[in-house]
Amino acid sequence: MKTLIVALGFLTRLPMPRVAAGEADFARAIRLYPLAGLVIGVMVAGAGWLGARIDPWAGALAALAAWVWATGALHLDGLADLSDGLGAAHGDRARLLSVMADPHIGSFGVVSLVMQLLAKLVLLHHGPIGGWAMIALIPAAARTGPLLWARLLPPLRPGGLGAMVARAVRSGDMIGWTLAVLALGLVFPPLAAAPFIILGLTWWFRRKLGGVTGDVHGAGIELTETALLIGAMLYALP
Repeated sequence: MKTLIVALGFLTRLPMPRVAAGEADFARAIRLYPLAGLVIGVMVAGAGWLGARIDPWAGALAALAAWVWATGALHLDGLADLSDGLGAAHGDRARLLSVMADPHIGSFGVVSLVMQLLAKLVLLHHGPIGGWAMIALIPAAARTGPLLWARLLPPLRPGGLGAMVARAVRSGDMIGWTLAVLALGLVFPPLAAAPFIILGLTWWFRRKLGGVTGDVHGAGIELTETALLIGAMLYALP
């Protein structure tokens, strides 16, 4: 229970009981990220369903607002930082990390945030196959990504929490959650694409960045969520 509280406290803005937690607890919490994602998804789907009773666009906006609020824009911040770093680095990894660590947002980050929010809004309005039940599962599927990235990619900032997280992820965690997502794909076929999207991002992160940071994890979650929304939309086409 403590691990779940830590995971929810880190990934969401939900009020959680106070528990004594150190770096090791935060590292182990990654094992329950998909479960925290399901909680986020239920909130998003619930808000979208209520809003859609007024108008489809109202439903999409309500779902997007819930998505941003529930996560505290944590992963959006990672996407913006990664975009700024890639835009300014020009192949220089030291500069990439320096720009990503800068708390100020640049033009690349602003553009990526606007595009990401617009993409989610339009895709939520489209209403993928499976309806809001499908939407509820997308954040959970996307949060299996950090388990793979932590194990398969080296931390760009050696030592500290990043290295500890990598050690905390067990093979059974990766395999178990991946199989769970594939099983859900039997009911909601677009979800079956999640492991392949995550593996594709793993390859891209290794090729482009050489490893991962917390910002990269957040950006990867955002990109996976949008890719799954696109896949769901395409699957719904006649």
